[in-house]
Amino acid sequence: MSLFSLLFTATVGLASIAALFYFVLGKLVFRALGKTLRSRTAVKRGIVLSTLSEGSTDQGIIVGFFHPFCNAGGGGERVLWAAIRATQKKYPNAMCVVYTGDHDADKATILSRVENRFDIHLEPTRVLFLYLTTRHWIAASTWPHFTLLGQSLGSLVLAWDAFTLLVPDIFIDTMGYGFTLPFAKLLFGIPTSAYVHYPTISTDMLGSLPSGSTTSLRISAKRAYWKLFAALYSQCGTSIDTILCNSTWTATHLRYLWPSRASSITVVFPPCAVSAVADAIPLSKNGPGMSRERVILCIAQFRPEKKHDLIINSFVRYCALCPDDKETKLVLIGSVRHSEDKTRVYDLRLLAHEKGVKERVVFVCDASWPEILDWLARAWVGVNAMWNEHFGIGVVEYQAAGLISVVHDSGGPKLDIVVGEGSTGWHAETPEQFAEGYRKALELPAGEVLAMRSRARESAQRFSEEVFAERWLVGLEELVGLHMTRR
Repeated sequence: MSLFSLLFTATVGLASIAALFYFVLGKLVFRALGKTLRSRTAVKRGIVLSTLSEGSTDQGIIVGFFHPFCNAGGGGERVLWAAIRATQKKYPNAMCVVYTGDHDADKATILSRVENRFDIHLEPTRVLFLYLTTRHWIAASTWPHFTLLGQSLGSLVLAWDAFTLLVPDIFIDTMGYGFTLPFAKLLFGIPTSAYVHYPTISTDMLGSLPSGSTTSLRISAKRAYWKLFAALYSQCGTSIDTILCNSTWTATHLRYLWPSRASSITVVFPPCAVSAVADAIPLSKNGPGMSRERVILCIAQFRPEKKHDLIINSFVRYCALCPDDKETKLVLIGSVRHSEDKTRVYDLRLLAHEKGVKERVVFVCDASWPEILDWLARAWVGVNAMWNEHFGIGVVEYQAAGLISVVHDSGGPKLDIVVGEGSTGWHAETPEQFAEGYRKALELPAGEVLAMRSRARESAQRFSEEVFAERWLVGLEELVGLHMTRR
């Protein structure tokens, strides 16, 4: 038997032993710990519920959202805030508790950014922020080796930190820390839910390593480690009451990783400001929809996986492809979370300078929602270059604004958003293909430009905030029903 077969057999055995431990011993131990935590946080719980129950005979409910980076300003955060807004509207006696590690921002600061960045307005008295002191346990830098496993185990430390502050009635992970959900179920038996943006490990990862008789021991060991982690991750799905995910791509991977729950995995597209964008940007012949500037726009956080370097290089190729076009500019809009992001922006500026396009590349960091709308109204093309982007809220915003999209030929932008090559945009992988997409978009005849913009806007209606709220509440109602049954 090969080393790989031995390691795989050991993986299955470990998973089986873990399951046996859970059913025979673990549940009793964890429930005892959970009872202790409930007792310790009972006073705080009473205070929180008393503020909800004033003037009402209905007993309040505490809905916990696990989102350690709630102030990041990305698409995952839009989901969080839209979910809380929908929860507040449906359940007036619900206190939405956000477990976060953003110590540098108080409630007023966070909610102000939510309004400015996403145009989402929440009821402050029914949002409670509980600040975690152990967020470093989920930082990649804390785990230079076995990072996936280390961060997942670290999330359990963070979840314990959260539960020592307040035990919720319903626990929802909106950031992708799936190991926290069985932990909550073991401790308290409460309803749990996951909104999955991106599986912690994907089938693409599992299939990316070379195989065969010449495979090195290091590669074989890495494959065994990933298989072990996938086996552990697969156990998480069995203890989640409702599983929502953001795209067809994510659902496909989850159904492979969580086969026992495959039929209950629901695609709920992230909320996009389709109505706000459409209302602000008309497509009429005499409106901004036809008086566009020659701007290629990218809206994406300044993170490595967003491939801003590929976008800059593709713009360089476009400039070489169309040397007579001296007017077109590239505008990069994104949030900057920390010093690493600031360094990344500096490096990108340097790249633009080295490639000779510095004067034609514009960086807009931490833009407010009005600024983003302004650029959406002015731009001609919207670009997304991330490989296997799980969804792509920015791409939907392009479509709602009537931009012509050029997106990576993978993930959500391909499977869910820019469907039908040439109908609302084009797919690309290489700098040359992106450059050709820009050329096609910018050289379209006037009549076809308006037709494509109209098709894009119509397509975007599938991803509106209203559609998200409706589908989010279907899952939440199930959780509330489970909670009422337990009481």
